[in-house]
Amino acid sequence: MAQSKSQFVQVLLVQSRLGRVDVHITLGPVGDRTESIYRQLSAAIVDGRLRGGEGLPPTRDLAASLGVSRTTVSVAYDRLLAEGFTVSRPGAGTFVAAARTSIASTRAPHGGTVHPRAIWASVNPGLRNHDGAAYDFAVGVPDPGLFPLAAWRRSVVRELQSDSAVMRGYGNPAGLRGLRASIARHLGLSRAVRAGEDDVIVTSGAQQAFDLIARVLVAPGDVVAVENPGYPPVRALFESLGARVVGVRVDGDGIVVAEIPPRAKLVYTTPSHQFPTAVRATLDRRLELLAWADANNSVILEDDYDSEFHYGAGSLDPLQSLDRSGRVLYVGTFSKTLLPALRIGFLVAPASLTPALIAAKQLSDWHTDTVTQGALARLIDDGTFAGHVRKANRVYAGRRDAIRTGLVREFDEWLEVAPSIAGLHLFAALRTDQALRVDAVRAAAAAAGVGIQSVANFTVGPETMQSRRGFALGYGSINTEDIGVGLHRLAEVFARLS
Repeated sequence: MAQSKSQFVQVLLVQSRLGRVDVHITLGPVGDRTESIYRQLSAAIVDGRLRGGEGLPPTRDLAASLGVSRTTVSVAYDRLLAEGFTVSRPGAGTFVAAARTSIASTRAPHGGTVHPRAIWASVNPGLRNHDGAAYDFAVGVPDPGLFPLAAWRRSVVRELQSDSAVMRGYGNPAGLRGLRASIARHLGLSRAVRAGEDDVIVTSGAQQAFDLIARVLVAPGDVVAVENPGYPPVRALFESLGARVVGVRVDGDGIVVAEIPPRAKLVYTTPSHQFPTAVRATLDRRLELLAWADANNSVILEDDYDSEFHYGAGSLDPLQSLDRSGRVLYVGTFSKTLLPALRIGFLVAPASLTPALIAAKQLSDWHTDTVTQGALARLIDDGTFAGHVRKANRVYAGRRDAIRTGLVREFDEWLEVAPSIAGLHLFAALRTDQALRVDAVRAAAAAAGVGIQSVANFTVGPETMQSRRGFALGYGSINTEDIGVGLHRLAEVFARLS
C-alpha cells in the first residue's frame, strides 16, 4: 500500500573523509534544512568530532549528497563562518577553526571537572551476588522460573486493552486506587496489617519507599539506627542523605532495643526475618521496641521483605499491627514474591505522614508505571498471585529443607545453623572453636563455582566476631537438584581450609 512521503523520516548520510572523521548529517522531509545542516555541523565541532584544521566537504559535494540546493548548504556554511566555527581559505576550502575545539580539548580525560558531593566517595550500596556461579546460593533473589509468566502476559494485555489504560495520563503519585485496595486486602489477610487503600503508597520497589521515608523524616545530621548486621542498601541510602547511621546489635531475640541511641530519629528493622541472620524478633522484643519509640518520639521503619514465604510454626504479627501510636511505617515488595524486574513495592504509613510521602513520590518520579500496576492488581484480585505464593512456598520449603539437611550432615564440625521459619535464605554461624577466615572461605568457594555471602559484608562499625563469622545461603536462585552438589563442593572447601 502506497504511503505519502510525509509519513517517512528521510535519512541521508554524508561520508566525507576528513582525516579520520566521517560526517553524518540527517535531514527529515520537512523543516528548515539550512538550520539543520548548521546545527549538526556546529555540534560536531563543539563536541570535538570535527577537530581544528579539518576541512568540511565542498558545498557542491555536500549539496549533491544531501539532495538539496547548493544555496542551502552555502548559507549554512556562511553562518558557521560568521560565528567563528570555521575559517575560509581561498582556493583551499572551509576548515574548522582551531580555537573552536577548546571546549572539547579542555575537558577532563575521565568524564569532566564536575564532581559529586564528598559523601558519594564512600557510599557503597553493597549486596552484590555471584553472577556466573554454577551453584549460586544468592540471598534475596526469587526463582524467575516460578514466575507465572503466562498469567502475567494475559494480565498485561488486558490492561493495555482497557479504556482506563488508553485514557490514562499522569497517574496518582500514590498509585492506582485499584492496586492500593488490592494490596491493602492482601496484607490484611496474609500479614494482619491494618490498612485501607488510602494508607498504601505504591513505590518503584522497596528501595524507593525507603528513600521517600528518609526524605520526609530524616534531616542531615539526624541519628538513624540500623540493625548490625543489616541490609546494606538502606544503610547507604541514609548515609547518602547526610544522616548519622549507627549500627545496633542483633541477638537471638531481634534488635537489641537497650542499645539503640536515645537520639535516634528513626529505627530500621527486619523483625519477621532479620537480614541476614534470619532471626525472628520475639513478641516481647517487638513490644519493647514499640514502647521505646513512644518514649523517645522516634519512628520505626519495618521492612517485611520476604516473610510471605513461611515454613512451619505460625508467624508473629508485624510491628505495624501491634502499633497503637502511629509510629510504624511498614514496607513490603513484590520483588521477592514475583520478580525484582517489576520494580513494585509499597509502604503503609500513618495518616499524619501520607500527604508528605505522596508529595515526595511525585517529586521523585511522579508515579510508578501504571500498566504494571494495573496488571498486578488483576493478578491479585483474580487469585493468581495468592496461588503463585502458595506454589512458590512449597518449592522454597523443599529447597530450604535440602540446604538445612545438607548443612547439618556435612558441616556440623564447622557451622551451626540458625533457626529460620521464613524467607528466602538461611544463616549458618561458624562455631566458636573454628579459626577459619570467612573471607578466605568465600573466595575459595567462588573459585569452586559456589556463591555464598559472608555476613561480614553486612556489618558496620567495630568488628564483632560473632556477627562477622557466618554465612547466608539463599535458596531462591539455585535449582533443587543442584543443592547437594553445591554443598558438597562447599564442604570440600571447608575441609581444605581447616
